[in-house]
Amino acid sequence: MADFTSEFWNLYVVVLTVIGIVGCGVLLWSQSSVKGSALKSVDGKVGTTGHIWDEDLTELNTPMPRWWMWLFYLTIAFAIGYLWLYPGLGSYQGSLGWTSAKEHKEELAKAEKDYGPLFDKYKGQDLKAVAADPQAHAIGERLFLTYCAQCHGSDARGNKGFPNLTDKDWLHGGDPDTIKLTIMKGRHGVMPPMGAAVGSEKDIENVAQYVLSLSDSTHDPIKSVMGKSKFSACMACHGAGGKGNPMLGAPNLSDKVWLYGGSSETIMETIRKGRNNTMPAFEDFLGESKVHVLAAYVWGLSNPPVTAMK
Repeated sequence: MADFTSEFWNLYVVVLTVIGIVGCGVLLWSQSSVKGSALKSVDGKVGTTGHIWDEDLTELNTPMPRWWMWLFYLTIAFAIGYLWLYPGLGSYQGSLGWTSAKEHKEELAKAEKDYGPLFDKYKGQDLKAVAADPQAHAIGERLFLTYCAQCHGSDARGNKGFPNLTDKDWLHGGDPDTIKLTIMKGRHGVMPPMGAAVGSEKDIENVAQYVLSLSDSTHDPIKSVMGKSKFSACMACHGAGGKGNPMLGAPNLSDKVWLYGGSSETIMETIRKGRNNTMPAFEDFLGESKVHVLAAYVWGLSNPPVTAMK
């Protein structure tokens, strides 16, 4: 109810809830107050509703079973008791003061008490050593599937706009400490729209062909030559050879790894409209101890342990 800015909605919910409960009670009372004898016709037989099917199938007008009605009375009593103890009537918080947020905090505190020492054990270890620990690997995998798989996929191979974490191509750097920093603080990658800086639509197409040539992808050699000079607008971030800049998170354009796709049309769209990506920060949500184990797992995805040869 905190999202409602008007007291009207609070009263609206309260009134509807009360009317619903009282209405059920009145309906049950009206039905339970009618005796079976009152439903009988003058000849002593039980009356009917007047509905007849298949010539002789008659719907009798008999009262509902008492046990069934008492169950409904108990349901109404339970509803009244519940709404007295717990929030449910608009902004009324209930006599127990229970909230889902409070219960969530209590569960987190209990989990931290139970599992905190386990994570703290790994916190003081080198990330590469943690990555090689089978138990830490299993814990990191569960953390990854819970908090990271939604974007990067359960296999960590990413998706359009979300990096593949199993290769060695990194926007900000792939060493363990940088990965941990990325998870802790998050990242905000922005490529501004460069259409106006590059020039005409033809210039944008030529630059796209030049970008494709950097990775030796299929391209038009004539257009790529014409686009090389226009690529100067992109050098501030991607460098003269398109090798990128990890300090800025500018991707390397000279390999065949593409975050949004490596077709000419996609590259032209990127130049025209730019890109805007955000990796959320997990420092406050998970804490450093859990992030430490998670970072070790992520680093291990592209640096699997070397098996000794027999």
